[in-house]
Amino acid sequence: MMDADTRGTVRGYSIDKADYLKRLKRIEGQVRGLQRMVDEDTYCIDVLTQVSAVTKALQSVAVGLLDQHVRHCVAHAVIDDPVHADRMVTEATKAIERLIKS
Repeated sequence: MMDADTRGTVRGYSIDKADYLKRLKRIEGQVRGLQRMVDEDTYCIDVLTQVSAVTKALQSVAVGLLDQHVRHCVAHAVIDDPVHADRMVTEATKAIERLIKS
């Protein structure tokens, strides 16, 4: 979700964007592999092992994005606009809560 006032803004992950895209494409391949495993009636535990691997990979991406968000976006907001920074900290906290629940 992108607000109209944030278009064109450099994101915290922009420096590592290529790495994130590479990791997400690898995860996409893992998900396709899961589909193939189910289609081929692979043993349940083997499928679950791969689901766990995909989940951990996605969690790793999420933690990295969150780290960069706090270090870049929130840190800059603290300097530039403390009121906005408080909202961003709340937003980051809610993102952490969603990650913990998943």
